[in-house]
Amino acid sequence: MEDRRCKLGLAGRLELVLLIEQGSTLRAAAAALNVAPATAHRWWHRWQSASEQERVSRSCLRARSPVPRSCPWRLSDAEEKRILDARTRTNFGPARLAGLVGYRRSTVWKVLRRHGCSRRRRTPRERSYRRYEWSEPGALLHQDTKRLQRFEVPGHWASGDRSESARNRGAGYLYAHCVVDDHSRLAYVELHSADSTQAATATLRRAIDWMIEQGAQPPTAVMTDNAFVYRHGRAYQQLLADHDARHILTPPYTPRWNGKVERFIQTLDDEWAHGQIWPDSTTRDRGLASWLRYYNRRRPHTSLNDRPPISRVHQDRGHDT
Repeated sequence: MEDRRCKLGLAGRLELVLLIEQGSTLRAAAAALNVAPATAHRWWHRWQSASEQERVSRSCLRARSPVPRSCPWRLSDAEEKRILDARTRTNFGPARLAGLVGYRRSTVWKVLRRHGCSRRRRTPRERSYRRYEWSEPGALLHQDTKRLQRFEVPGHWASGDRSESARNRGAGYLYAHCVVDDHSRLAYVELHSADSTQAATATLRRAIDWMIEQGAQPPTAVMTDNAFVYRHGRAYQQLLADHDARHILTPPYTPRWNGKVERFIQTLDDEWAHGQIWPDSTTRDRGLASWLRYYNRRRPHTSLNDRPPISRVHQDRGHDT
């Protein structure tokens, strides 16, 4: 690609050197093509010093890259590696890296850009993980809670208008208590006005009964996070003892242990709570039962080879048709 700053293209440079070969002076040839004599001088001497092959291919008349062949003040490879290592360890921007490595922020930015890492990493590095799945439907249940906003009219998420920010003020919140079976991904959800021990216990009790009706076995373990209602709720712990179920608590700040219910909550939010523009939260809440039936009985699940969760229970119980 020719440099746009050059006034003469390849054809014009060839015409220039041919005029000089035919006897024109450098100044006369330059005037004929409306360029400076220095330009004619540069292209003529480049043509003279070129080999026969370069003249035939016209490569000697092509514009050269403006990038210098060497830069005495450019950092060495070891110095650039020091900047890149600091970026990898800290994920800092050029300003904060400048204080660590002792170079100006402009220099640090140029090094990062040259190596293709000028954009900061927005998410933590991918952690190693190990997939697990209990062999029987109903044996392990995952439980968690999703807080939902009550509203009387659609808010700015639906309308895009933030000018009436107080129109749903004081409407309060609703809590979706979710229970998901580890093996089949069957899901049970109840809406309660509080994130309390009583609500969590009632939801788990009815979820166990409902899953047994679907063909799952009684639970042998329940996995939750370290929320107070799960760890210290007496009624909740008593329910687990009544079913002789072990309580598995995830390590702090490790939601991926309880990933099946976490992923279900994301699906619940995307496809039901924010899956359409609801006129009010009451209408939204009424639509939960219909969406749950679809999720459990018809919606393809990628981890189940695009089959619905209920098919996993029927398959393991010998009722798969």
